[in-house]
Amino acid sequence: MVEAPSEPLRRGGAPYLSHVVGDAFRELTERKLLELVKSEPVPHHLAIIMDGNRRYAGAKGLGVTEGHAAGRDTLERLLDWCLELGIRVLTVYAFSTENMSRSSEEVEGLMDLFDHALRDIAVDERVHRHQIRVRIIGNRELLPARIREAVDIAEHATEMYSAYRYNVALAYGGRDEILQAIRALAREVQEGTLQPDQIDSEAVSRRLYTADLPDPDLVFRTSGEERISNFLLWQSAYSELYFSDVMWPGLNRTEFLRAIWAYQQRKRRYGN
Repeated sequence: MVEAPSEPLRRGGAPYLSHVVGDAFRELTERKLLELVKSEPVPHHLAIIMDGNRRYAGAKGLGVTEGHAAGRDTLERLLDWCLELGIRVLTVYAFSTENMSRSSEEVEGLMDLFDHALRDIAVDERVHRHQIRVRIIGNRELLPARIREAVDIAEHATEMYSAYRYNVALAYGGRDEILQAIRALAREVQEGTLQPDQIDSEAVSRRLYTADLPDPDLVFRTSGEERISNFLLWQSAYSELYFSDVMWPGLNRTEFLRAIWAYQQRKRRYGN
């Protein structure tokens, strides 16, 4: 069995890891890596920035819509991987408020994918067998009527479940979410139902889309970009971050396990 070098892993994401302990990673088979990961506590809440669909498509000579479709297939596999490890809360960044400014053709293609995916998940055998509650977070008013209808179908079909939580961020922006919370607090102060000195971090958290969820333990981004791009800004204050060079559609189970294993080697300090 390859011994896991602990200290370097606590310092960086995928680029650092591959440079410092690349040989160790290469020697770890997927089976052995799975054994290592299952021997340690896994993140309770995993948040994923699914980046790289368009670049993947370009590298493969595919159209943009085909790249997004490949990304959808990866997300299907990711759900199985999370269930296998017992990760209870999964939040994925599917479509940001900034993505609205992309070409109408690309946006319409994405909406088609979301429409079908949401309606399919409402009848997905895995969802009902594992009792996964599905929820969409974001500014729904920005979404077309057919997508809002599909959202209602998926949420209604799973609203009774609580074993697992699967959250999809659509038309989501972290700053916009915080602004909406601030406006809600301001209205309550104006109405006299809340005093200014009662506003604390918990008061803000209770007015976010994720009010009933724990903050993410790990934020994992693909494509080599090392930023969180307006995703869960408030919630990820003390999250561990992991960045992978792999484009989202190219993510495989081994790279996913590497991210979880790297997280498990870190000592979380929460600012202390």
